[in-house]
Order: sequence, then structure tokens, then C-alpha cells
Amino acid sequence: MPQSLAQGLAQSHGDPLAPVLLALALLLAAAKFGGDLAERAGQPAVLGELLAGVLLGNAHLLGVPWFRSLGSDPTVDILARLGVVVLLFEVGLESTVGDMLKVGVRSLVVAVLGVITPWALGWWLGALLLPDRSVYVHAFLGATLTATSVGITARVLKDLGCANTREARIILGAAVIDDVLGLVVLAVVASVLTAANLGRTPSYLDTGLVFAKAIGFLVGAIGLGVVLSPWLLAGAARLRGRGVLVITALVLCFALAYLASVIGLAPIVGAYAAGLVLEEAHAHRFASKGEPPFADLIRPIASLLAPIFFVVMGLRVDLAALTSPSVLALAGVLTVVAIIGKQACALGAWRSTLDGLTIGIGMIPRGEVGLIFANLGLGLSVHRERIMDQGTFSAVVLMVMATTLVAPPALKWSIGRRRRAAAQDA
Repeated sequence: MPQSLAQGLAQSHGDPLAPVLLALALLLAAAKFGGDLAERAGQPAVLGELLAGVLLGNAHLLGVPWFRSLGSDPTVDILARLGVVVLLFEVGLESTVGDMLKVGVRSLVVAVLGVITPWALGWWLGALLLPDRSVYVHAFLGATLTATSVGITARVLKDLGCANTREARIILGAAVIDDVLGLVVLAVVASVLTAANLGRTPSYLDTGLVFAKAIGFLVGAIGLGVVLSPWLLAGAARLRGRGVLVITALVLCFALAYLASVIGLAPIVGAYAAGLVLEEAHAHRFASKGEPPFADLIRPIASLLAPIFFVVMGLRVDLAALTSPSVLALAGVLTVVAIIGKQACALGAWRSTLDGLTIGIGMIPRGEVGLIFANLGLGLSVHRERIMDQGTFSAVVLMVMATTLVAPPALKWSIGRRRRAAAQDA
């Protein structure tokens, strides 16, 4: 029996494109079926896409080994990585630099607390539960707990009709800043790991330089983008033909993603920055021609590529590893720490009428960013020690799924509690 269904098709037809086409058909169909079931159950589609990947990746336990190799197929891996870049570009498009400047000091405080506390707790937890692993593994494990999924929280707040409340504005503003800080943390940790793997002992000065480089790139890319994007879009508006606006947006996305990679940062940092600097006001000439907004143009591309990433992440989860009590314990404790760590965000409501509990709960879901961090960890190593082994990766994916499941009902309960209290006071 061939190692995978895709390889069997390639052998029978002799066409190198055939296995890629079959892989896409399988992954996209699994993503959509899984996403549909999740939404019918009142959960985010990303959760269903992950579970679909887990089922496919572990079908060999039921005697169906065809799907297992898809998670390690190099072409599928490239498509998944491209999906991450487009996904972060789309997330960036949902906010603007102006939005970030408007959220104020309180959202900044909430975001900083929501990054530092989980990172410190995760680092400490790694040292406690994985004493035989290096400090680099502990630091990276903490980094996977930092970022909040703004999309999941925004969807819940919108469904509850609370998107315009003060708490919602602070949560969403803090989640955006949280993503930026999380990307900076990722850049710093990944660069330190790379230096250590090359035999150099990273100093505080080296770490500070990496931090400055990450901040400098984001500030520089966003600053230049704000100045140059109106000129870029005005020039592009002179071009004839269909699809000029979406191609211009993708050129900026891929160019900044490449530049981020060149200076040692993750490409997703550049993609996110590109999304932030593109504003609808600068594309008025395209709007006058009947072109839809940026988000509407990118959404079909993200709908094609991003689900591949989530299904592939599920494919890489080894259910056999979860039979280990140590892996299950790590997943459970990681989930608890992930939830508790974000409750430090409630301190951002200190000396105000804001509901700190709602803010803390709204920052819980890790979603796609936690998966991105975990996936990068699979490819990093220090002195031949993998930063993220299969057991740890599976534990992190379970943590992401658990926080994604817990946050929506908890947020609904907290907002309902606040409304009932307000009704009683009235």
C-alpha cells in the first residue's frame, strides 16, 4: 500500500501536480466540513478545522494511513506557510494605525499585562514541568501563551451586540496591540534561539538589539507605509486591467514579509505591518471605479489558504502522544496558566467603572496566533534539541483549542452578569 493516497495518485499518473491537487481537495473539504460542524455547535470555524486535521492525521490508528504524510509534505507545508502570511495580512487589514493610536493608554496597559504575565508563567511552568529541557524551550513555551486571538473575541462581542461598549473597545484595542507585542516577543525569542544554535551565547545586549530591531522594523515599516501607501495606490490606480488593487495589496504584503525575513524576523511580522498601513481612504480612486474594499478582496484568498494551515496544524497532532500522562498534564496545566495569565489584564480596569473580569475573559482565546508560534517552534532547534517536540506541540494545540472553547461562553456569562447587575441597580 502506498505511503499516502496523494503519492499513489502521482505514481499512477506520473504528473507531479496530481498529488498537490488531491491534497488541496482533501484539506479544503475537511476544513469546510469541520468548520461547518463547529459553527453549528456555536464554536469558531477554526476549531472545527483543527479537529478535522486531527482526525485525518490520526486516521492511521483506524487502519487508514493515507492522510498522515500530508502534514509533512513540503508542498503542503509551503501552502500552509503562505496561508499564515495572508491570514496575518488580513488581520492587519481589520485595524489601522489610527485605530491603534485611539485605544489609549489603558488598552496599552491591558496588552502589556496580557503579554508579560502569561510569558512569565509559561516560562516558569516549563522550568517546573520540563526540567530536563533547556531554558530556550522554557522561554519559547512561555511565548506561545502571549498573543490573543482578536478575531474570536470580536466575533463573540459582535454576536452579543456589545461591540461598541467601553470594555469591548479596550479588549479589541488591547488585542491588536497584544498581537504586535506577541510578534515582537516571537522575533526576539527566535533570534536568540538562532544565535544559540550557531554556538553564540546571547547577551542582554544582543537580546536588546533584536528587540530594538523588531520594534524598529515595525515602526519603520508602518511609518513609511503610512506615507508611501497613498502614493503607491495613486500610481496603481493609473494601471488598466482587472485586479489591480488586490495585486497591489498583495505585492506590498509579500514585499514587507520578505524584508522582515531578510533582517531575521518572521515573515508574518511584515505581513501584519502591511495590513495595518493599507487604509480604504487611500484607495478612493479604486472605490470610484466600483472596486470593493481591501478586506473583501483578500477574504477569498484567505478563505482558500488559511484553512490549509489550520488543518495541517491538526494533522501534526499525534493522538498517540496524548496517551502519555505527562503530555496530558502539560496540556491541562498550560490551559490553566493560559487562562489565569490573561486575568492580569483585569488590572487595566483599576480605578475605573470598567468591568475587569470581562476584559480578562475577553483576552483568553489564543486561536491562530498560538498555533503559528507552535508551528514555528517545530522548525527551531538549539544544539540538535528541538524546541517543540511532538508531545509539547500536541499539548500546545490542546491549550489553544481549550481556550478557544472556554472564552465564548465565559464572555457571554460575564457580560450577562454585568447586565443583570445594571438592571437590578436601575
